[in-house]
Amino acid sequence: MPTPSAPSTSAEAPPLEQRSILLDLAFLRLWTGATASGLATWALPFVLGLAVFERTLTATDLGLLLAARTVGFLAAVPVAGVLADRHSRRGVVLWAGLAAGASAPVIAVGLDRSVLLMAAAAAVAGAGQGACRPAYQALTAEVVDADRRQQANAAMTLAVRVTTLVGPSLAALLAVFLDTWALLVGIGLLWLVAACVPGRGARPGAAEDTSEPSAATGRASFLAEFTEGVREARRHPWFLAGLGALTAVIATGYSATGVALPMVSRDEYGTEVVLAGAMTAYTAGALGGALLIARWRPRSPGRAALAGLAAYGFAPLSLIFPVHPVVVMAAYAVAGIGIELFNVPWFTAAQREVAPDKLARVSSLDFLLSYGLAPVGLAVIAPAIDTFGPEAVLAGCALICFAAPATAALVPSARTFSAAPGRSDAH
Repeated sequence: MPTPSAPSTSAEAPPLEQRSILLDLAFLRLWTGATASGLATWALPFVLGLAVFERTLTATDLGLLLAARTVGFLAAVPVAGVLADRHSRRGVVLWAGLAAGASAPVIAVGLDRSVLLMAAAAAVAGAGQGACRPAYQALTAEVVDADRRQQANAAMTLAVRVTTLVGPSLAALLAVFLDTWALLVGIGLLWLVAACVPGRGARPGAAEDTSEPSAATGRASFLAEFTEGVREARRHPWFLAGLGALTAVIATGYSATGVALPMVSRDEYGTEVVLAGAMTAYTAGALGGALLIARWRPRSPGRAALAGLAAYGFAPLSLIFPVHPVVVMAAYAVAGIGIELFNVPWFTAAQREVAPDKLARVSSLDFLLSYGLAPVGLAVIAPAIDTFGPEAVLAGCALICFAAPATAALVPSARTFSAAPGRSDAH
């Protein structure tokens, strides 16, 4: 709960904490761009699914396109982290958005003509998406004052959750009036918004303030500069511990959601309602968690965040026992709340603690590990269920989801997500 601010000594505008972050024009432009990129990201798989329904694309081809997009994402994240620290973060967002925007109509052209052309374009789309992530993260730190970043990060993650719901639904609604080709062009236009609407950071990045180091490292290889980001990450034990916990939870808990939840919904409950209800409850919980953490300032923000991350363990745990479907949905709602109670303080701490000229690279390391190992978990969990049975595998996933954040919390600096042991985000 925020502490009331001290009385103002002048007739200035209300204190920043009392004003909505969306009233800040610079952040509103950034938020609009991020929302547009989220809509485009979540709409693309649905639109390609419509192409399968219309028989202009096969299910095998759909899998190939989505895999190509994932490869593009993972390949672009570390490169974009280096570029966003070496050059303008705004420039990286611009070119990444333009590349993703150009790829959408190319996918449309490839329909019924060339799967290879579509796969190449899908890889470019994924690369644009991956390049935007660390750049947006670092640009938020440039645009928003330190004491308002938690509210800003909550607004950004709220946009992600809303687009998760709205993207496919909006695509389905527009599909009544437009064909797949037009929808793909529309996705390209959304990426143009993501590229062009955000403005330049009001506070220049450290790379512009420290011209000598920038000049010295300007000729360094991408690998050398990315390694600098890794060294910066290693300077923060709380970051390494939290990233390890996050990676473990995503590789196990998310895999249980992606593979085991549909199986349990079909085999144990005999209806897809449990699957749809659980996923809707998760998103609703995440929305509520983002709204809560926008204002809440716990005394030990790091431990509170890790406790939220551990709450994801209730999701696979609920699939082990023959419980009422409402219990499964409630467990997923709790998991959704918890994941945002982790995400927002996590992003805010990185923006506060990491050296500004290395923030994009450290953020790219975050996305690379947490997202990069998720496909491994998805690939392994189905064979594991066939070998050991769903109960044993789900119990193992739940145990890891609970144990990994608890272990990370043992790191002293994890209490506040800060190198300073007594530091707290409570104002």
